[in-house]
Amino acid sequence: MLKSFLVLFSFFSLLLIGAKFPIEDTPVLSPSEEQKTFVLEKGLKIQLVASEPMVEDPVTINFDEDGRLWVVEMRGYMPDIEGNNEKNPIGRISVLEDTNGDGQMDKSTIYLDSLILPRALALIKGGILVVENQTLWQCLDLNGDLKADTKTLIDKEYAGGSAPEHSGNGLLRGLDNHYYNAKSRLRYQFVSGNWVRDSTEFRGQWGISHDDKGRLHYNYNWSQLHADLVPPNYLSRNKNHAPSSGIDHGLSTDRRVYPIRETPAVNRGYIPGTLDAQNRLLEFTAACSPLVYRESTLPRAYFGNVFVCEPTGNLVKRNIIEEKGIELLATDPHPGIEFLASTDERFRPVNLSSGPDGALYVVDMYKGIMQHVLYETPYLKEQYAKRGLDKYLNKGRIWRIVPENWQPKKVVKLSALSSLQLVAKLSSTDGWMRDMAQKLLVERGDKAIEKALIGLAKNGNSLGRLHAIWTLDGLNLIQSNLLFEVVAEKNVLVSNTVMRLLEKFAKNNPLISSKFQNILQKKSLNASIEQSLQIALSAGIFSNELKYNLLAGILDRFGSSAIIKDAVVSSLENNEFAFLKYLNKNQNWQKPNMEKEIFIEMLTSAIVKKGHPNELNTVLTLINSRPNRWQEKSYLMGLVVQSSNIPKPIKLEKMPLILASGNTKIEEYNRQKLSAMFEWPGHVPAKAVAADQIILKPEEQNMFAKGRIQYLNTCAGCHGSDGKGVPRFAPKLVGSEWVTGNETRLALIVLHGIEGAITVGGKKYDAPEILPVMPAHSTLDDATITNILTYIRNEWGNNAGPLSRFLIGRTRHTTQGRVMPWKVEDLNKHVENLKELK
Repeated sequence: MLKSFLVLFSFFSLLLIGAKFPIEDTPVLSPSEEQKTFVLEKGLKIQLVASEPMVEDPVTINFDEDGRLWVVEMRGYMPDIEGNNEKNPIGRISVLEDTNGDGQMDKSTIYLDSLILPRALALIKGGILVVENQTLWQCLDLNGDLKADTKTLIDKEYAGGSAPEHSGNGLLRGLDNHYYNAKSRLRYQFVSGNWVRDSTEFRGQWGISHDDKGRLHYNYNWSQLHADLVPPNYLSRNKNHAPSSGIDHGLSTDRRVYPIRETPAVNRGYIPGTLDAQNRLLEFTAACSPLVYRESTLPRAYFGNVFVCEPTGNLVKRNIIEEKGIELLATDPHPGIEFLASTDERFRPVNLSSGPDGALYVVDMYKGIMQHVLYETPYLKEQYAKRGLDKYLNKGRIWRIVPENWQPKKVVKLSALSSLQLVAKLSSTDGWMRDMAQKLLVERGDKAIEKALIGLAKNGNSLGRLHAIWTLDGLNLIQSNLLFEVVAEKNVLVSNTVMRLLEKFAKNNPLISSKFQNILQKKSLNASIEQSLQIALSAGIFSNELKYNLLAGILDRFGSSAIIKDAVVSSLENNEFAFLKYLNKNQNWQKPNMEKEIFIEMLTSAIVKKGHPNELNTVLTLINSRPNRWQEKSYLMGLVVQSSNIPKPIKLEKMPLILASGNTKIEEYNRQKLSAMFEWPGHVPAKAVAADQIILKPEEQNMFAKGRIQYLNTCAGCHGSDGKGVPRFAPKLVGSEWVTGNETRLALIVLHGIEGAITVGGKKYDAPEILPVMPAHSTLDDATITNILTYIRNEWGNNAGPLSRFLIGRTRHTTQGRVMPWKVEDLNKHVENLKELK
């Protein structure tokens, strides 16, 4: 029904829009004309580096060690409104050079052509990795003429699906010498002459970057900035636990953008709230290519900022990043004014990069059509056609942003430097230089520099030491004695890196393991939360007795952090039950608080997922013997929530007493649910169903179970682990008409937040009894929100059924542009209007 409404709404919107916007072509400007359309922050200037015909439809760039600019040209992308002939092999990789040192590229060499929609490249020794037509290739130049002589298949399934908006890309070389990707669960490393593929956490949509600490940054078209707060592959180690924090952390709920021109040609421009009264885009719809600026060329205030492209709004946003313990927060330094914006509708910033000169580079596809045909609405097609945006193809510009008084300097050719000279570059003030020096040293394999690298690892500045350590690791020269010298270091960045690398030595050497354990035991007593996070992650390799002591101590100090809780459970694979017993006897875990209840429940959920009969039987026995203790209540909740999510009944030798018919220590419905988890002689499990209960399908039961854990780490702090609300924070969810009622209204509250007084179950809640505003949770992905809402709609006696998998995504899109929390009256009116339109 909603789909029909949108199509109808689109039709009527076109009639209105036709009178509002000119039908004539949007003019194509020359590079010099386009340059005059830019509005840039004061003190900076933007310069042309290259333009058509030297580059056409550029989508990403990369500078090599000698300052040459490698460009991926997706020349086949959307040649017309219908995307006809898009698969023609006309894409290419070009290498641009500035031969006279004036800062503008004047020479182009086609390294590789006849490509189908190339989308990413990485510079490697002797050539490049390139992603083309979903496939990853290694393309080498054997004779030094800047033209590929070989094209070797690395991974035919690299990019996943064929839709350009939703295929793997990135190929970012991380500090740990792995190549990471966006829209992908894959990473690669070159080991002993071979490319080794490894799985990792899923990240982002288009573009990926890292900061000086190696934390990966990425985004989604609707959410401008996310980052990993934990090193890769730690939180996904425990197959019995699905983490809800630490990876894919949203840095900002502020999705507002501020174009300086009308932007009617956005996919959902016909939806009220997408455009403002001036017909300008209100919030991100095509966020891409985040870049952490790690250079010294721009003024100091820009260092560590993250810039994000919004091509449909013809702008680039600037974010200031603030570290709060182990979390990151992004804020807009100048709300209402973008870092870079243009009045030229064809200015399409799709990629950002830095280079050897420390400048900020902007890849401008300079194209009318941005949206791929798979997702074009009739409204957008009409916009493209009426306003000539489907014409004048195969253009493109690359721009450079520098201080006003900046002048280009002669590029130092790093390829001509000795290995010792490159070691010195590891301490550069510029991130691009440090990264490139590390890459070249690892690729050269020159082990004669071991002594110099060790010296730098011990005595350099913190970033130089970090790169020296990872260079040693990439050269297979890292030794445990060096790591032990540095692990006690007060510098958290260096110390945490060393802990990560010591793990592989400790795994295979009992003496090293014992020494490492003793060091961390002492270190953990006064460790900061940043150090404690890494200790919790590294503790996974230790013997159980020390592991439990370390982890319990960390939870005592920092257990209110969802990331810490996830880190601890990630280090306990198949030892969750033993740790549960350890905590059961620990004096610090006898008095209840919400964070301890949440963690105990998380452990119990992992025990259920492991499914060991003896462990579960013991947990049931504890519940029966002490049903009123807070620990046993948390055990029970963990069991009940996960009861419908087990693949098949677990076999027990006999009936647990707690499951005996008529046992008053447990509610009858919970007894039935737990009985359905198990089978024993004489008992055939049957699903427990209340009289009028909505039955969740297996997929929905999985959503419900995941939703409980995600709820605990995201919502329980305000609404309580039992859904009864927390005084001075938030009202109850139990029996709340806001939870069990209209599901679109509930989705809107989570996506945008709600403020002011609210009545729940006949009781009015207002500040100071609750917080004045419930914040937006728009940085959570659609699946997470769906899981949480499915959970709260079917828990604590609520019986509202599951949420559609597509509701959140649809609601997110149809309310694009909403930047303020709802007030109750406005929200109810909005939902009523939706009902009438249906």
